[in-house]
Amino acid sequence: MATDLAKIAKERGIKYFLISYVDLFGTMRAKLVPAAAIEGMAKNGAGFAGFASWLDMTPADSDMLAVPDADSLMQLPWRKEVGWLAADCYMDGKLVEQAPRNVLKRAMAEATAKGYELKTGVECEFFLIEPGGQNISDAGDYQSKPCYDQQALMRRYDVITEICDSMLELGWSP
Repeated sequence: MATDLAKIAKERGIKYFLISYVDLFGTMRAKLVPAAAIEGMAKNGAGFAGFASWLDMTPADSDMLAVPDADSLMQLPWRKEVGWLAADCYMDGKLVEQAPRNVLKRAMAEATAKGYELKTGVECEFFLIEPGGQNISDAGDYQSKPCYDQQALMRRYDVITEICDSMLELGWSP
């Protein structure tokens, strides 16, 4: 039985869904869909002009449909009214072969057939920068090797703990 995203939206207070896929350059592409429209999107997909989002297509190609995978649903801890969904890309009723998620699924199936298991992880390393992107956000962070500096860490405690709390809420282990 298909997952009822509209019911989940009501239960969890989700007002919008981000139906997302990745282009050939690793950029997330998405449509923000009101929860009231998710049933139609789950059945038929969200329409995209594939050529406009770097999937090696031309304007002459049909529209691409991003069909959300209900099993991928993640409610964003920092925006609880938004549910994120990975999507499978289709065109003319067929999977878009070059869509990265489809490529990954094929590669994983081939690896599994050979007795391999894919394991991945996320290592969150980052610098906090000013909105303009030119300077680090903490003017007091002037060391040539600022890693692990306790004072710098505590000056940005609010941001760092928000990131950590969100990761934990998503189920990403420390």
